[in-house]
Amino acid sequence: MRLPLAYTPPDLQESDPGPVRRRHVFFVPGYDPEARTRYRLLFVRELMRHAKRFGEGRRTVSAAALSPDGLVQGWNVAAHPPSGGAATRYEVLLWDDIVARDYARSRVLSVALLVVGTLHALAWGALWRFYRYNHRYGNVILYPFAMVVALTLVSVLIGTMVHAHLGDWFGYSLGLPAWASLPLGVAAGLVWLVGIEAFLNRLFFWQLLNTWVFNWQHGQLWRPDFEARVDAFADHVIAEIAGLQGEAPDEVMIVGHSVGALAAVELAARVLARAPALWEGRTRLSLVTLGSALPLVAVQPLARRLRAEIASLVTARRLVWCDFQTMQDWMNFPGFNPVLDLKLGLGARAVANPVVRSTQLKQVVEPETYAKILYRPFRLHFQCLLANERPGDYDFFRLTLGPQHLRDRALTPIVGPEPVAAAPEPRGG
Repeated sequence: MRLPLAYTPPDLQESDPGPVRRRHVFFVPGYDPEARTRYRLLFVRELMRHAKRFGEGRRTVSAAALSPDGLVQGWNVAAHPPSGGAATRYEVLLWDDIVARDYARSRVLSVALLVVGTLHALAWGALWRFYRYNHRYGNVILYPFAMVVALTLVSVLIGTMVHAHLGDWFGYSLGLPAWASLPLGVAAGLVWLVGIEAFLNRLFFWQLLNTWVFNWQHGQLWRPDFEARVDAFADHVIAEIAGLQGEAPDEVMIVGHSVGALAAVELAARVLARAPALWEGRTRLSLVTLGSALPLVAVQPLARRLRAEIASLVTARRLVWCDFQTMQDWMNFPGFNPVLDLKLGLGARAVANPVVRSTQLKQVVEPETYAKILYRPFRLHFQCLLANERPGDYDFFRLTLGPQHLRDRALTPIVGPEPVAAAPEPRGG
């Protein structure tokens, strides 16, 4: 793991002229079966908290609308002249139906895929690389596999005890023959697993299992459904921006969180390759990756297309890519840099991306909040999408709704005001 979390590429694009007045944000959520309900509510709630904490006043947010094909959920955020905030079109690119299908498949198949994928990663050394990048993420990946082993052993123990006490073992039995007691023992082991389903969900067992299986499958080129969805997203982005014509925004920003950061990288590469003319005028293309899980797929030997897409972005001067990392986040890879950690075959091509920056978690939340979330991996993982409690270089809403282009936000951020002091509670008489 490389420290500190700061890297500025030598051939970074020149500074963008003037403030952003109009922006179009395409947000790609992570591996989440509830994306179409979660991210709209999260955005509105946290924007209200941001405005209240920093005294900016509320910004008008339109109702959300779902596209006819069900792939895009979008809304508009009005400009905010007092803070220089840009008028923003915000669209969530949905792939939660793909995730939901993964969740709906047979539990036995999911476990089998987990076991095969984990053993495969162990065999060719990927897991050791994940541990080197972030040992906590290595533990997150191994956790479902370790749980499968533990649950299997406990189930076998329960089944053996039931079989023993119903059969002829240990001098204590109901005298059932083995052909009857053995199936009952197996059934008891399976019933126990079904009975703790809710408990396993509280431990995020199935979520982490399915997430790892997805990333492993994607690296093995076994996810044509996901590839097709990214292609559909690229078609949508190109059509949306091309259709604006004279009303083109100053900045088009593609934002990806967690596994969605992987999709955002693929999306940005395809948009740039398919429609290079869109970015020859004043509209700037920006890519933001937050809490990225990119190495989970990028290091896999068969993921050649992904590495080629990453290489195209690394050397692209028509795009600014900023990767925000959190040292304390269990589910990202702080210090990972594709230029340094992947064999991209750049040759003599100049490196223009990515800018790597820290979210500076300790600086943007109160000490009490920091202590509460430090050992809550999922809450910690989502902090980069939430409103700051204190001003800092990283601020999700100043990043996506503010007046600075991404390059300037990453290099010379305008830090907002101190939080407004809360009014004292009225005292009873």
